[in-house]
Amino acid sequence: MSVNKEVKKITTNTLQKMKVAGEKIAMLTAYDFSFAKIFDSAGIDVILVGDSASNVMAGHETTLPITMEQMIYHASSVIRGINRCLVVVDLPFGSYQSNSDIALASAIRIMKETGAHAIKLEGGEEVIESVKKIVSAGIPVMGHLGLTPQSIYKFGTYNVRAKEDEEANKLRRDAKLLQKAGCFTIVLEKIPASLAKEVSENLTIPTIGIGAGMYCDGQVLVMHDMLGINTEFKPRFLRQYLNLHEQTTKAVQHYISDVKNKDFPNENEQY
Repeated sequence: MSVNKEVKKITTNTLQKMKVAGEKIAMLTAYDFSFAKIFDSAGIDVILVGDSASNVMAGHETTLPITMEQMIYHASSVIRGINRCLVVVDLPFGSYQSNSDIALASAIRIMKETGAHAIKLEGGEEVIESVKKIVSAGIPVMGHLGLTPQSIYKFGTYNVRAKEDEEANKLRRDAKLLQKAGCFTIVLEKIPASLAKEVSENLTIPTIGIGAGMYCDGQVLVMHDMLGINTEFKPRFLRQYLNLHEQTTKAVQHYISDVKNKDFPNENEQY
């Protein structure tokens, strides 16, 4: 029997047991009540309320503009839709980078105002003091290494990270530091599969990959990409499981046609 099916609620401890048992962790992003309810009922292990809401919900070019208030709104909407899965919320850009006291205050605010179960933040050595302070306050922290979208202006590109030795070595060190500081899992984004495999095998905590190959302990995708709501974004790592863009377009056109042709509503659809 799988670890997932044995428990009534998925916790950080469940994910640790899943890693030990060799059972992969399935994570998706969600930003509202309705999709969270569907994903949770379908059996998803983890929902990430990602700052990707900045892109897919608000239409911004990067994740940087989203505010703490907006993240709290999305996260509290998701929490109202779930019964079983673990919900992790991204700390938005600017809410933790300046110092560890501000980082802790931001994490506490998200936990209190949303009812979420954990927070996620980007970076390694640079944010270690913040991670330690948040963990010591009893708040679970998910790390995030590799391509860190909040640093996009520093990188200047969304290309694969850690291909060169220097950056790969830093990622190895950072992963160990995050584990030691108390992170319960680490997202590895857009790094070579061989490096992700090595890091995953050398850590006792689970890794969750996005564009980091098959050897991570789990996988995450942005729901809009996986469901085919977005049509522009087609990186190699994305598997599209549905074409909602096309299906929705057809449904809307069908509806318009029925209204224009006086076919909707018909006699059975009125009082």
